[in-house]
This record gives sequence, C-alpha cells and structure tokens, in this order.
Amino acid sequence: MVTMRLKTLLTAALVASSLASASESGILSYRAQRSFDNGKFAKGYGQLERALLASRKEADLLSEGRVLIAMAQIRTMSLDLEFADSLLSVVRENVLDLSTQVQYAKVKMALLNAREKYKDAAKICGSIDEDTLDDADENAQAAFYGECAIAYAGIRDGERAEESLKMAGKRSDKKGGFYAFTAARMADISGSGEADSLYRVAEEKAIKANKPYNTANILYYRSQLKSTPKKEAADLKLRCKNAFELMGLPNNAKRCGE
Repeated sequence: MVTMRLKTLLTAALVASSLASASESGILSYRAQRSFDNGKFAKGYGQLERALLASRKEADLLSEGRVLIAMAQIRTMSLDLEFADSLLSVVRENVLDLSTQVQYAKVKMALLNAREKYKDAAKICGSIDEDTLDDADENAQAAFYGECAIAYAGIRDGERAEESLKMAGKRSDKKGGFYAFTAARMADISGSGEADSLYRVAEEKAIKANKPYNTANILYYRSQLKSTPKKEAADLKLRCKNAFELMGLPNNAKRCGE
C-alpha cells in the first residue's frame, strides 16, 4: 500500500514538474485533451483556441501546427467539416516533425473518410513510406493505420484494409476500444454481417474506458445498420442524441435525431 501510494505521488509530481516546465501552449493543449477525454468538448475547444494564441505569442510554428491539427481533428469529430478543412489549410507542413506529419496526414484522412471520399484518403495512405512511419510515435502510427483501414475498406480493397488493421493493432492494445471500433467500421463499410457484433464489443470497451464520445458514435452507427430492428434503432438514436447534446455537439446530436 505504501509503495503504491509512493508511486502515485511520484507520478503526480513528475506530471506537475513536466507541466511547470512546459510552454503555455503545451499546458493548454494538455488540459484540452483532458477535457475531451471527459466529454467536455466546448471547454476543451476553448482551451485549444487559447493554446493557438499562446503558440503564436511564443512564435513557435511547430506548436502552432500541432494545435491547428488538434483543432481540425475536433472539428472533424463534431462534423464541422468545412471548418476542419480551413484549419488544415493554414498548417505549415514544412515545420512539422515526423510524428506531427503523420498526425496531420491522419486528420486529413479522417476528414476525407467522414466525407466518404475513400479513394482520396487511400491515396494519402499510399504516399507515405512504411519505413518512414516506423520512426514516428506509435500512437500516431496506430491512428494513421486505423484511417487507412477504413479508407481501403471504402474502396473495397479488403487485403490492404486487413493489413492496415493488423499494423494498427501492432501499435495499439488489441483489447482496447480503438482497435475494436476500427474493425467494426471496416465491417460496416464493407457490408459485412459481423458489423453489429463488432460494434457491440467496441461499445462495451468504450463504456468501460469512460469514452462518452466513442460510445455515442457507436450507438449512431449501430442505429444505421439494416440488421437493427426499428424499435431498437429508435432507442439507439435517442441515447445517441441525448449523449451528444450533453457533450455540447449539436451537429452530432442532429444527425442522431434524423
């Protein structure tokens, strides 16, 4: 008990120390991520807006790029796709480090996948060399390959989709919700009958991990499956709508109510 207590205190001290030495934009970005993880999108986005101003005050183009990419990702998640596109258009790609370049490519693909422009997203997948990707942060790699899997499923390239899912799995916890959700999206887009069972697995993991956005998103996709009975679909839409409204995401709530 004492040892565990000491480890907890040391971890907290290390985090506090890191934050104390970090830039203002870095601290605000960290706080924004914590807000998003708790489903507080309005608060988190406000923190990112402040982080953007701070990065410009610091004259740090890399930090500015990271914040803009994060903002574009949130705008994509909140179905404000035109705004997301405009944010990505002002990112200075030439100043990005490798992991941020991969994240940038990932968000571009997520935006294209959201617009069902799978062919364009797949082109981005094929434009980045695997050996180059291996030097990037593993979380960035996993997210990148996850979007590739969805893009390839969208163009009915099952072999590449499965390979991308495999690569994403190697860089993430296969027991985690990210891998399960990616597999479910692939099955859904491909018209596989496994989609519902895979979504249910992803939903259970999202609830256990306390990821309200992921849970609500899965409820929406389950409601759209042809195999879902009408009464159940209506209940899923209602739950989805309520969850997104409470998260402050009106576009997502509206989509659930349609």
